[in-house]
Amino acid sequence: MSFTNIRKIPTPEEILEMEPFPADLKAIKEKNDAEIKDILSGKVNKLLVIIGPCSADNENSVCDYISRLKKINDKVKDKLFIVPRIYTGKPRTTGEGYKGMLHQPDPEKTPNMLEGILSIRRMDIRAIKETGFPIADEMLYPTNLPYVEDLLSYIAVGARSVENQLHRLASSGINVPVGMKNPTSGDLTVMFNSIQAANAKHNFFYHAHEVLTSGNPFAHAILRGSVNKHGDNVPNYHYEDLSRATEMYNKKGFPNPAIIIDTNHSNSKKRYFEQPRIVKEVLFSRKYNPKISAIVKGFMIESYIEPGNQKVDENIYGKSITDPCLGWSETEELLFYMAENVTF
Repeated sequence: MSFTNIRKIPTPEEILEMEPFPADLKAIKEKNDAEIKDILSGKVNKLLVIIGPCSADNENSVCDYISRLKKINDKVKDKLFIVPRIYTGKPRTTGEGYKGMLHQPDPEKTPNMLEGILSIRRMDIRAIKETGFPIADEMLYPTNLPYVEDLLSYIAVGARSVENQLHRLASSGINVPVGMKNPTSGDLTVMFNSIQAANAKHNFFYHAHEVLTSGNPFAHAILRGSVNKHGDNVPNYHYEDLSRATEMYNKKGFPNPAIIIDTNHSNSKKRYFEQPRIVKEVLFSRKYNPKISAIVKGFMIESYIEPGNQKVDENIYGKSITDPCLGWSETEELLFYMAENVTF
């Protein structure tokens, strides 16, 4: 039992010099960051739609998918604000399986985290350059965040990480909105504790420095369903769930209260094709109850070019190699439906 050093990883500063973020794209990102914050704060009435593959596995197919979103965005941008999911680290419940581009930039080759970091930066920069979209990713490992933080406009903290102290403290120093998922247990108190921690200022040890954070007023909730003691999936997107979460949220007095609905995972009971139905139900709940409408600001949707998923060695272009996703035709139809039926 031991650790074996494979290769030394350059510092974040060195990586940013190797794959720099051009100044003109930084300006695009800053504009996107500001609009996401305005949506979450209620200054802008648009629905936030964080959408894309379960995990990014191939630069060309991911950028192809995002370019398709761009064509739709030109028609729905008055009602929807689309943020592509480019998730580059994949949490594995048992530790086995593909762990994302961070670990394996080529899923069929051996892990290489240095090339993974560089590949992620190249892919994110390309996506911003070709489409002007903001980028969302999950903060699976807080220690890796400085390698890509300058590129991201939205960051999620997963259900298994939301109770982790370093995730909470790191979120308090991030300059873009951070979504905190409810834990797999479904305990909303844990999620709200995480939001409260991220809102506050903190002093802690981070990347070889003692740091002081300013607090993140745009940390907010993501409802993704839960798993009970029998291993059954329990959704939390129904009207009664949203009413309860809204009431709990409003009692907290947090700045910029906002809820994003994750339409897959335990909410869909891992039936990816249920995502459009879930979106439609939540849109109806928003229309029916102004209090829900005021706090439910958007959706997180898993979608790719081809529906479902595949094994790594099947090599079907644009099909997920992790959790199953909506296909493109269903995605296109859903986005147009959302734009036509959202109310504020």
